[in-house]
Amino acid sequence: MIILVLNCGSSSAKYQVYNWETKDVLAVGVVEKVTFPGSWIEHKPKGKPEFSLKQDCPSHTDAVELIIKTLTDKEHGVLSDMSVIKAVGHRVLHGGDKFTKSVIVDDKALEVFEQVKDLGPLHNPANIQGIVAAKKVLPNVPHCAIMDTAWHQTMPPESFLYALPYEWYEKYSTRRYGFHGTSFLYVAKRASVLLGKEPSKTNVIICHIGNGSSMCCVRDGCSFDTTMGLTPLEGLIMGTRSGDADCAIPFYIMRKTGLSAEEMEQALNKKSGLLGITGQYQDRRDIHSAAEKGDKRAQLAEDMEGYRVRKYIGAYFAALGGKCDALIFTAGVGEFSDVMRQKFTQGLDALGMKLDDKKNAMAHSRNAEFLISADDSKIPIYVIPTDEELVMTEDAYALMKGTYDVHTKFTYSFQSKDYVNKARAEGLKKDLEKNPDLKRIIALPR
Repeated sequence: MIILVLNCGSSSAKYQVYNWETKDVLAVGVVEKVTFPGSWIEHKPKGKPEFSLKQDCPSHTDAVELIIKTLTDKEHGVLSDMSVIKAVGHRVLHGGDKFTKSVIVDDKALEVFEQVKDLGPLHNPANIQGIVAAKKVLPNVPHCAIMDTAWHQTMPPESFLYALPYEWYEKYSTRRYGFHGTSFLYVAKRASVLLGKEPSKTNVIICHIGNGSSMCCVRDGCSFDTTMGLTPLEGLIMGTRSGDADCAIPFYIMRKTGLSAEEMEQALNKKSGLLGITGQYQDRRDIHSAAEKGDKRAQLAEDMEGYRVRKYIGAYFAALGGKCDALIFTAGVGEFSDVMRQKFTQGLDALGMKLDDKKNAMAHSRNAEFLISADDSKIPIYVIPTDEELVMTEDAYALMKGTYDVHTKFTYSFQSKDYVNKARAEGLKKDLEKNPDLKRIIALPR
């Protein structure tokens, strides 16, 4: 049985093909520059050479059709035909406050997505287009929506409400929603396994740090607070997003410069963050390289990002009443940048979080979970590579079978101590051949 997972962004369409029986990822890939001239597909099939092809995709329907053509190609494909696909999982950025879990997409669900698309103007329209396109190409299988916001629906009002006129919440649903939900769900459940605790008794702070970054305060196995808000703009300093800033600044700059509301929205989302501070970089590797060469603004960007994360770690430690079981890093920067992890944890010894510099320097792989805290650290610090696609796959399968429920009443395969990701296990063998010492920082369940 094959499950297809699609993640349609504003100008891209990512995919993964999963064999449920063998628990194998058969292929992953992405179509870039969808709706723009010069789009192309990058396809990575298991056991075959990687493949790329330039082909214009003026719409997401064209992108989905290109994906299907590639998946069934005699030379580069991994499927005999599309009839073997039994369910499709779709990532949806924003479900508003209408959904607390993943759902099968019917006309009513699509109607709700349309109603709340203004809450996610950069992503939701593309998500909807991707679903509609895939349903046209694969009309006879269930299409399932996995929403980034669903995980955070357990937040209490004191966490999700803003101190704004209450009628804005009542009339316009203005509140904190949070994102990266599938990532936080996976990492929180894996943390429970490593800690040897029931999810309902697990309290952790998760830092999902990538180009887009957010943190989640997990109390009793559920989202209690998170850094992103009504949109993904709030919270941490990101690649091009400002994160927290005085609400009055946009009005001040608009009066000074004559920028329109649309131009200001673009400036806050696309021209701020690390790019805004450095003036030219948003990739942490470029920033660190420049910082090492003495670039003062690159050094400032690293220091500012590090400080913002530390500040939220302290806030969430307080929100947990000091009862924090672990601090966790995930996503691209969280999984691979020992430099930034060091900055994120600097001075946290007073909270009982002590990094081991040597262990931290070794943790550069998505193929294992690592324990990078010092031996005498009261609170363990982990690197747990996220797997959002697996969450989407398992949700889609369970929805198709009628066995799915909200995450507090549902058990995922990766909640087992014996869970093994086959692709990562193979990758880890190669990592250990290159660096046998890596074995000593691999995190094992307690």
